Amino acid sequence: MGAGTTFTEQEIGDLAGPVRVIAARAGAAIMEVRARGFNVTRKDDRTPVTDADHAAEAEILPALHVLTPGIPVLSEEAAAGGDTPRVGEGPIWVVDPLDGTREFIEGGTQFAVCIGLVATRRPVFGLIHGPAAGLTYWTAGATTTLRAKGDGVGDPVSARKIPGAGPTVITSRFHGKSGRLAGFLETFEKSQHIFMSSALKFGLLADGTADIYPRFGPTCEWDTAAGQAILAAAGGSVMTLDGAELSYGKADFLNPGFIARGAQD
Repeated sequence: MGAGTTFTEQEIGDLAGPVRVIAARAGAAIMEVRARGFNVTRKDDRTPVTDADHAAEAEILPALHVLTPGIPVLSEEAAAGGDTPRVGEGPIWVVDPLDGTREFIEGGTQFAVCIGLVATRRPVFGLIHGPAAGLTYWTAGATTTLRAKGDGVGDPVSARKIPGAGPTVITSRFHGKSGRLAGFLETFEKSQHIFMSSALKFGLLADGTADIYPRFGPTCEWDTAAGQAILAAAGGSVMTLDGAELSYGKADFLNPGFIARGAQD
């Protein structure tokens, strides 16, 4: 695969196997760090980072460079250190080596390795691997999302339309209790509300477990790229609050607020 701005369905499908192996190795590195204990420090933006974040990134970055030598990689911890490749319309890997660091620190299971490929400012491939949750979601083409438990073979999943009983709204366990969110929930006559950490939320939208993920607070492109590709291939969408598709290649890598949804009527 070269560094062109478009990819065939075959090229996208061919990424799944090797990227799943890369993510599994990163997940194993994360779990090894958890088993032996880890240090927690703070980045300039005051968000936490651990030895596991760095260990996962050390697995992912060189492997992606070997897999696709012509495609640069934007990864959260490398970006925090000043390594911020900028490619306009060209393809770029967008990686969060450990999404849900706070969940990891607190001993939970809802953290994930996120690897997305962006081309022409849109995610075209995504994989989310939850090593402790035992779940992996990935795109197998523009209209196919697969989910696997453990090391199993993936099964196709699809986003659902909102059921008659009302939507299941999923939000962050750490960023899901704002007044704006409360107002949003009040727009539904009836709804269920569940909390979950990390980009695994996109997987629950993609497999029809949940219907809507509203995010009014800040996120970065590496938080959403893989999940957006997975959800879109499953029949859902990620739209900004003004109704535009969430796009990539922003100067500061910061996303505006967005609403991620399952299938529409």
